[in-house]
Amino acid sequence: MNTEENTTGTFSDFEKEAMRNRAKELKAEAKASKNKEEGEKMATDAINGMTGDDKVLAQKVHELVKKAAPDLMAKTWYGMPAYADKEGKVVCFFQPGDKFKARYSTLGFNDAAKLDEGNMWATSYGLLKITATEEEMITKLVKKAVA
Repeated sequence: MNTEENTTGTFSDFEKEAMRNRAKELKAEAKASKNKEEGEKMATDAINGMTGDDKVLAQKVHELVKKAAPDLMAKTWYGMPAYADKEGKVVCFFQPGDKFKARYSTLGFNDAAKLDEGNMWATSYGLLKITATEEEMITKLVKKAVA
């Protein structure tokens, strides 16, 4: 049985590890929520722990989010770099492709993001590469999300 699949009704080793990591992260987040520098360190540590394209993309997303929305606070969310509003709600996050063995990384937006457009809108975007076109799109999305 693949340890990442859960077919027995019990938690797999992968799920147990994720829960342990999340518990540690919640403790660190409680401390970081009062300290912008600590949140920044957690996010950059998460980015620095990545490899290859994920790391390059995460670094660029981090740079773009910080520039487009300097009031958002960097932190981690389920081990991923994330950016929260003043209430601590995650507005957007970067999900490395390696985390779920996906062929692409993801820039995701939570319900705190103000991206509403009619009755249906995108809340995540697959990323393979960031060129000037993607930089512009990410910047616009982040600015809209916090408007």
